Amino acid sequence: MASNRPYRPSWGLQAALEEIEKYRAQLYDPEVVDALLRLFREKGYQLPV
Repeated sequence: MASNRPYRPSWGLQAALEEIEKYRAQLYDPEVVDALLRLFREKGYQLPV
């Protein structure tokens, strides 16, 4: 979601995180979502450039 694909442009990191959080438990494993959000929001993780 946060990177460009041949069939669609990038959503950007913030939009991707919001989408993942929005569908936590419906589409995505809640424990994995919680770990991902903690990494990005609390630990300051950034995607490699």
